Amino acid sequence: MKTLPDAATAQAALTRLPLLAGVDPSTIARTAAAVTWRDVRKRESVLFKGSPGDHLLFLVSGRLQVLDVTESGREIGLNLLEAGDYFGEIAIIDDEPRSASVVALENSLVALLPKPQTLELFHQNPLVAERVLRGLARKLRNASVYQTILCLPNASQRVFALMQRLCRVAPGGLVVIEHPPKQQELAIMANTSRETVSRALKVLLDSGVVEKDNNRFIVRDFAALERLALHDAMPPAARR
Repeated sequence: MKTLPDAATAQAALTRLPLLAGVDPSTIARTAAAVTWRDVRKRESVLFKGSPGDHLLFLVSGRLQVLDVTESGREIGLNLLEAGDYFGEIAIIDDEPRSASVVALENSLVALLPKPQTLELFHQNPLVAERVLRGLARKLRNASVYQTILCLPNASQRVFALMQRLCRVAPGGLVVIEHPPKQQELAIMANTSRETVSRALKVLLDSGVVEKDNNRFIVRDFAALERLALHDAMPPAARR
């Protein structure tokens, strides 16, 4: 781990994090003094399932993926973490081991706040505590949706359903998937092979349901994507 070169830089980085937005400067200063910093290389592990929950972690820059492992040893991607996200709060709250692993999808910078200072932050700042509660509620809802997706009868439907979940409405009403997961990442999330993901994406592109635009997908026909997720309208040859 390493410490940022000066207190002002650390405080500025923390102030930009959504969880800490609007928190008073003295709290930010105390938090910055307690934080350590870790540069994480692409594909490097950040957390391991079952490890002690001794820090709250903030993703300052980069991109991470939360993973679990099935009984057969196969990795399943639970969700993606983007710059500004925090994680590890569940183990802090319930004093249990980490419930999942986290790996870097690209070079990333992570800030680690020790458990005692994290609990102090939660206890003394109702705004932060409320945000954490809302975040836990979102994670619970997302986990429920994800379990439903994993129960879909075939892999192509799971890919389409995940694509649907990644959609966002951009300014002007355009439906997009910004910074979509790579095919292997999407395969892990859908519990399938990269080849299956490749075939499913080809169907979407060839049919005009989605369009590739630099580092994003533009969804030209959201209703069609929804139908694919619900009914698996892929041609039989594309499923194999």
